[in-house]
Amino acid sequence: MLSVPLPFVVAILLLVLLAEVVRRDDGLRAGGVPGNLPFLVLILVSTLQSVLSGLRWGYGVQGVMYLMPAIAAVVPPLAYAGVSRLVGASRLAPLRRVMLHSAPAGLIVLLTVLWRDALDIAIGGIFVFYAGAILLLMRSGADSLRRLPFENATPAFRSIIFAALALLFSAALDIYVFLDFLQGRGSHALAAITLGNLGALIILSLAGAIASRNPAPPEETEAAPPTEADGDRETMAAVIAQMEGRRVYRDTDLTLDRLARKTLVPARQISGAINRTTCKNVSQYVNEFRVAEACHLLADTDKPVTEIMFDVGFQTKSNFNREFRRVTDMTPVQWRDKQRRALAGSA
Repeated sequence: MLSVPLPFVVAILLLVLLAEVVRRDDGLRAGGVPGNLPFLVLILVSTLQSVLSGLRWGYGVQGVMYLMPAIAAVVPPLAYAGVSRLVGASRLAPLRRVMLHSAPAGLIVLLTVLWRDALDIAIGGIFVFYAGAILLLMRSGADSLRRLPFENATPAFRSIIFAALALLFSAALDIYVFLDFLQGRGSHALAAITLGNLGALIILSLAGAIASRNPAPPEETEAAPPTEADGDRETMAAVIAQMEGRRVYRDTDLTLDRLARKTLVPARQISGAINRTTCKNVSQYVNEFRVAEACHLLADTDKPVTEIMFDVGFQTKSNFNREFRRVTDMTPVQWRDKQRRALAGSA
């Protein structure tokens, strides 16, 4: 009976994940460009790597061993590129970015030809470098994801941190395999490579799928700083005017970049002012306006909870309930029941 290697099963699961991500985001954005192309390619490359792993370790096809290191070196740059699109960190032209992040794969190709013994340690170094670069991009927490709607910033942030940890885990695995062969044994290399790398690929792919839930809009130039330096008070006044006057928090696609364009205040300045004056990140701050209006609607109207959720700017019930409980220590239903009991008691 023909057995199916575990890497092939993983490849099938990753293809299903890729199809679900494309279907969820309606495949392509306007203009025929995928929402976050690096994350989609990351899932596709992870699938290819799983197939090659199955061919090598499941069926003994040794020829693929020359492709696998170069493909592995593509994974960290793709993860970084996907995160960078959400952060809006790069100022390089697209072609220059591609050339820069293709350098690790080129290095691995050279080592494959000239010095194969150094492959594992080189791949480990590439994974560590990009993991550190991703963590550096995330140093401001969820506020770093300037091009992601506020509602999805926190889960995406957590997923990206898991992705960086997966890169570090994979690096540790490659270094372990290098040391194992250096001591002349290599007895545990097969199990380590098969299980460890497959686990890391799954985590990276899932993280990319979650982080790309709302594709980043096309890159736009950040609003220029005002001619006079604004302090936190002026910045908060501009933000509050948008929140209370225009109720921009109702926009389900509101991002830090979009808020910056509306207030004519740089995104970093908004994030810093909110952090310093409220001890909250921007996502929490915006969601508190949404919860406040939801409280009024729950108390003063008979609208269904789901309709209220959409009216105030939330997209998912889970996030609405989580943020509502964070602010009020109650669920929306409990809040409405409490208000009605209080009204009945005062009648």
